[in-house]
Amino acid sequence: MLLQIPDILTPEQVKEFREILNKANWVDGKFTTGHQSSLVKNNAQLPENSAESKELGEKILIALERNSTFISAALPLKVYPPLFNSYSDGQNFGTHIDNAIRHVPGTHFRIRTDLSATLFLSDPLEYEGGELVVEDTYGLHKVKLPAGHMILYPASSLHYVTPVTKGARVASFFWMQSMVRDDAQRTLLFDLDNSIRTVIRDLPNHESSIHLTGIYHNLLRRWADS
Repeated sequence: MLLQIPDILTPEQVKEFREILNKANWVDGKFTTGHQSSLVKNNAQLPENSAESKELGEKILIALERNSTFISAALPLKVYPPLFNSYSDGQNFGTHIDNAIRHVPGTHFRIRTDLSATLFLSDPLEYEGGELVVEDTYGLHKVKLPAGHMILYPASSLHYVTPVTKGARVASFFWMQSMVRDDAQRTLLFDLDNSIRTVIRDLPNHESSIHLTGIYHNLLRRWADS
């Protein structure tokens, strides 16, 4: 499932993030990736142990907890602390697949990366190029969203970021371990949850909403790891 989720951050939050990030000390993104990805990675990244990264990452986690679409789609069990990157002056990230297991340095925190997310912090008119391109069974999908909006997609997908030829593309990126490992099962549950919400909205107190909700939770009980 490739899902765009709008308004994870408000315009005011985006402005605050950008002001903090503009003053931060960035490093070469190759220092924060594995061997294979480092061969195709060309960007700048905020050190994940920096005060700015921790402060803004915590605010993103709070925003995610309040977003019902994200919770329904991801069914998150663990979320890797959000990271931040920037592309400019022709920088790009070649085709790759994210590591299956992520470990926060200096901690015992590890997750299986079922889902990847990019939260855009630059508006599309601020830069040229910089599309996130995700490949799935239906072809290539180019993504370039307004600031504050997020794209969620399976971490097993081949993906890349095209060169930024003008301006700067600033974003946060992170991974999730879902309670439901299988992407097809997560998609079915997300569709069912949306259908239940529609029934409740259009047919308040109809008994079918109770039966559908029961089916949803029984499937979740069958498929979830927690």
